[in-house]
Amino acid sequence: MEKANIKKNVLTKIIEIIDTQIDATKIALAAAKESRDNETKCSVGDKYETSRTMMQLEVEKNRVLLNQSLEIKSKLARIHPYKANKTVGFGSLVFTNHQNYFIAIAIGKINIGNHEFYCISLASPIGKLLKDKKAGEIVEFRSEKITITEVK
Repeated sequence: MEKANIKKNVLTKIIEIIDTQIDATKIALAAAKESRDNETKCSVGDKYETSRTMMQLEVEKNRVLLNQSLEIKSKLARIHPYKANKTVGFGSLVFTNHQNYFIAIAIGKINIGNHEFYCISLASPIGKLLKDKKAGEIVEFRSEKITITEVK
């Protein structure tokens, strides 16, 4: 796989993961709303109110998760996959002598072709060290010297 397309493919994979999370959250939200709305009043009033409150809490939790996922997707949409980066920042693809990183959101390890990438945020410990660095610079992380070989 060409290095020029790797960044685009990493970004596409992350967006697919976020889209899956959005779909799952929408389904959970709809189910929680339906459960809440279909809860019928029984002879024990407190049980009805408690159950309805629990369902409402589930609805709110899913709304928050959905909004967070939509916000993340919006941030990812601002990344230009073919834009060359000279320094490490949001949206950078970073190759090092140890690991490869995609600086955007903390989503873990993904594989693109025969390349492994750790999707991290700038707020992560390694993200903070890599921020604003250029190819050829060295950072020390967990007693290891990491050389940045390329930034895309």
